[in-house]
Amino acid sequence: MKKLMSTLIILTIVFAAGNVFAKDWKKIRVAMEGAYPPFNYVTSDGVLSGFDVDIAKALIAAAGAEIEIVTQDWDGIIPALLARKYDCIIGSMSITEERKKKIGFTKKYYKTPARFVAKKGLIPNFSKAALKGKTIGVQSATTHDRYLTDNYGKAVAIKRYSSQDQVCLDIVAGRLDMFIADSVVASDSFLNKEEGKDFEFVGPDLIDSKWFGNGAGIGVRKQDTDLVNLLNDAIDKIIADGTYKKIQDKHFGFDVYGN
Repeated sequence: MKKLMSTLIILTIVFAAGNVFAKDWKKIRVAMEGAYPPFNYVTSDGVLSGFDVDIAKALIAAAGAEIEIVTQDWDGIIPALLARKYDCIIGSMSITEERKKKIGFTKKYYKTPARFVAKKGLIPNFSKAALKGKTIGVQSATTHDRYLTDNYGKAVAIKRYSSQDQVCLDIVAGRLDMFIADSVVASDSFLNKEEGKDFEFVGPDLIDSKWFGNGAGIGVRKQDTDLVNLLNDAIDKIIADGTYKKIQDKHFGFDVYGN
């Protein structure tokens, strides 16, 4: 009898704990950097804008929830997720094995390659030897940082920055020979602007999953599997009903979902 009573008590406690900690996801707090154009950035009049912003709003609406967007510096974005400052990250975070050790992910919601950018004519024939001794900028704590470190760390001087904007400013000022970034970010925030007119992409598209993962996904805490399922369903929904394409065409006019 005592054993039966003990079992019933344990089951009651577990059931109660489940009720306490279960989430109904009526409101989902979403984090992004707010300094990564054209995916997420703050306009001159203080409005948070970009592809990630519109996708986040569409996904949370498709999930039947309200959205609260939180901006967070990139190098602290995973620790703040784990500290429950917000519920997920919709901020162009690549799905990598290294990050999957700490957090969970949804399926991808876009995939674009990385590229090197240099002064026109600086690297006529791209090779590791051609990059030797160059000073290369990169946003810290990114997949681009890891790729650059692992593949060129002994041959080049690496300068790390807290934001991509700072990288672009330093290459214009002559403090960098090159930088590496997402190709869409490099085009939109630099090469297609006046300050980038003397620069160009060099080398091939960089897509190796070892460093760049399998596209950008939504980062969540590992235990929130119900949120992963909810957001995966939302991704499927906005692709099927045409919402994704409308948002994509608004910002890019070309395919960013990838293969």
